[in-house]
Order: sequence, then structure tokens, then C-alpha cells
Amino acid sequence: MAHILVVEDEQAINDLITMNLKLVGHTYAKAYSGSEVADMLEKERADLILLDVMLPGLDGFGVMEQIAPLRIPVILITARGALSDRIRGFELGADDYIIKPFEILELLARINVVLRRNEQAASAFVCDRVEVRFTERQVWVDQLLVDLTAREFELLEVLIRNRNIALSREKLLELAWGYDYAGDTRTVDVHIRQLRKKLGWEERIKTVFKLGYRLEVQV
Repeated sequence: MAHILVVEDEQAINDLITMNLKLVGHTYAKAYSGSEVADMLEKERADLILLDVMLPGLDGFGVMEQIAPLRIPVILITARGALSDRIRGFELGADDYIIKPFEILELLARINVVLRRNEQAASAFVCDRVEVRFTERQVWVDQLLVDLTAREFELLEVLIRNRNIALSREKLLELAWGYDYAGDTRTVDVHIRQLRKKLGWEERIKTVFKLGYRLEVQV
């Protein structure tokens, strides 16, 4: 997974973001002002920066101008939603622009998109006897190839990308089937049963009472 620098001066928001990054397997560093960023990047690498715009001292746009030569992917996170601000952010090289308040699952999804686009995300996931190869869309158990349907693989990838987070059946339908899926949530239960059986993950994919499911993985 990736090492992500979170630059956000509101501690509660910084803590919320980094807690969820840790849950899904990323590592992180924290900064609370724009002036810290350049010095931190001299000491440690970052695969991605989550950057607030309204920071004390040097603002997010100033940070982007300062670190532009490093070519590190940046997602701007800000309450400033004016078109002129968004345009300025993209002109400075931002990969994405998220307006506060935001849903944490949306943020995690956008992080995955940016990481894949910049080829920083892990190409495989290993847990117990299971290896998932995202690029090849293959799943191996005990070094034997397991036959998954396209939908089973999509659901598995959603669970892995959001591991240790409880996802409702509705959210799983949205993420794995798409917004326009016309079926009901029982199809999620059917596919979860198949994944558990094929992967031997009866104890890994937890049922969350009256909600949905969570892939439980030690991080």
C-alpha cells in the first residue's frame, strides 16, 4: 500500500483521515501547516499528499507551487468550492479536488483511483493462503488459481480496498455493481457466501449485524 502525507490544520479531521488510512493498510505522516511540508518531504518519501487549501502560513496552493518539482500526486481537500479555486488547483497540478464536508468512503475511493493512475498502489494483496493479483484479476489459494466471476472479483476488490471498514449492503451494491443496478441487496449475500467458500474466508469476511459486511485484516 501507499505512504500518504496528510496536511490538515484541524486535528479532528486530520485524525479521522489518518485513522481510516491505517484501517485500510496505508501508512501516513501528519502535517498541520503548509510550511512543514517541504522539510518533511526531504526526510521521507510520500506516494500521495492529501492537502488542505486553507492552512496557516503557506496555503495549499503555495505548497503545490513549492513542491511541484517533486511530482508527487496531490488531492486537494478544502471547504473552498468556488470554480475559480478548483481551476487554480488543477492548473497547479492537483490530481483531484474534494470539497468539505466529504464521506470518508468517497475519499478512500478517490485515493485508490489516484494511486492506481500513478502506479503507486500495490498490485497484489496477500492474506492467509490467499493472493489477489489486481492487474491480472486473478485469485490464488494455496498457489492454485481460483475461478471467480467478474462480479465476485469486483466485490472482493471493494472489500479489500476498504478492509476493516463496515460496508452496508447498499454501499457494496453501489461500489461493486454500480449506481444503476436495479436488483435488491440479497444478491450481495449470495456473492459473499460464494467468496467465503471459494477463499476459505468464513472468519475473515464478517457479517455486521443489520448493516452488511467487513473484511477483517490485521494491519
